[in-house]
Amino acid sequence: MTHGPVGDASSGLDYEESEHSGRVVRIASVAALGGLLFGYDSAVINGAVSAIQDEFGIDNKTLGLAVASALLGAAAGAMTAGRLADKIGRVSVMKIAALLFLISAICTGLAPNVWIVVIFRVIGGIGVGVASVIAPAYIAETSPPRIRGRLGSLQQLAIVSGIFLSLAIDYGLAQLAGGSREELWLGLAAWRWMFIVMAVPAIVYGALAYTIPESPRYLVASYRIPEARRVLAMLLGEKNLEITITRIQDSLKAEKPPSWRDLRKPTGGLYGIVWVGVGLSVFQQFVGINVIFYYSNVLWEAVGFDESQSFVITVITSITNIVTTLIAIALIDKIGRKPLLLIGSTGMAVTLATMAIVFQTAQVVDGKPELGPVAGPIALVAANLFVVAFGMSWGPVVWVLLGEMFPNRIRAAALGLAAAAQWAANWLITVTFPELRNALGVAYGFYAICAVLSLFFVWRWVEETKGMHLEDMHREAHHHEPHAAGT
Repeated sequence: MTHGPVGDASSGLDYEESEHSGRVVRIASVAALGGLLFGYDSAVINGAVSAIQDEFGIDNKTLGLAVASALLGAAAGAMTAGRLADKIGRVSVMKIAALLFLISAICTGLAPNVWIVVIFRVIGGIGVGVASVIAPAYIAETSPPRIRGRLGSLQQLAIVSGIFLSLAIDYGLAQLAGGSREELWLGLAAWRWMFIVMAVPAIVYGALAYTIPESPRYLVASYRIPEARRVLAMLLGEKNLEITITRIQDSLKAEKPPSWRDLRKPTGGLYGIVWVGVGLSVFQQFVGINVIFYYSNVLWEAVGFDESQSFVITVITSITNIVTTLIAIALIDKIGRKPLLLIGSTGMAVTLATMAIVFQTAQVVDGKPELGPVAGPIALVAANLFVVAFGMSWGPVVWVLLGEMFPNRIRAAALGLAAAAQWAANWLITVTFPELRNALGVAYGFYAICAVLSLFFVWRWVEETKGMHLEDMHREAHHHEPHAAGT
């Protein structure tokens, strides 16, 4: 940040800077609402898993497909969102995502069979994938470097808030009806209302998308310089506007429009920085975090808790996730991205290994692991400490890095590829868990190994981006190149 003459440090300018910061935070918060829907849509299935299996009489494999179907849509949405955003703008894509959420909410809730559930979960998933790419990219492109990490973390805060909201609503609806399978309103079972209620935040998100400006970097790339100047003045003030626009133009210079080909080096293969983004995405999912949020009710029921107790445990876990995300927001611009990831990997490895040992050594009764008076509380504490370790590190930090680590010229395409890899990994973990719940020790053992590998991955290949301007990120790409040769 450049400094003016000594006289500039007046209360008037402090007020002006505070006013700009307020606008930036409001705009980032609206963009992050896509994350709230992303979290809601992802986790809403948790409360309906058992009811869907009973209602449609499906086996574990079909259940896994029904739960994971949204993730296939999310991968497709993530792959296309970046390029679509480069064509029609970031805000227009947010409006499309809101519409997809709305259609999915109503049609899934009214589905007459499991395959209709799958189809409209895929459509909602496309909205999730789009939101997962657009929100971090837009926030990174509209935020000053000094607070970009904290604002980027709003995406994860919104995601975990959406998870909490959906699980709390699931619990409330199930309590009102006397169980997720019981009839609630208009002759529809409680589990159907769990999906239909998502229409409300979808409408709010769509309406608020009309209140925020287009990304200045998109406007510059589209040669709409006067508009870009107005937006930058609103976000950052009048100082150094032309310098900022020139830097954006320089960073965007390319002989052709952005495309997947831009991710390839002239000598062949993907740029090292792209591989790092894909690696971060895959490890974020392979530690098994979404098993907790998609299947925790089934998981706790499998070890002896009833449906109501399982709902309460799941809601408590989601609150834990929100609190630890707030910790990450407070720390990310102070101690940096890489240290938080290393701390998180260590905590996840220890807690997942503990859960693996508890479930592997549990006595099996009627095909289910039975946790005793000591092992049960240990498993509960370990599961929540795992969420703490993830929530203060890999949850928010990966989204912040994906939004900011790529050079401007390839950001949309690279973020799309990394997010698609994340959803594909998420799908693989989610679709395999219904079968693995009969071997929980093996499942958590695998997640623990992935947590250990993530520690070495971050230590070896991830570079710190704290405080850097987005226009300087191309230097990071060159810096990564020698390291990535072996990948």
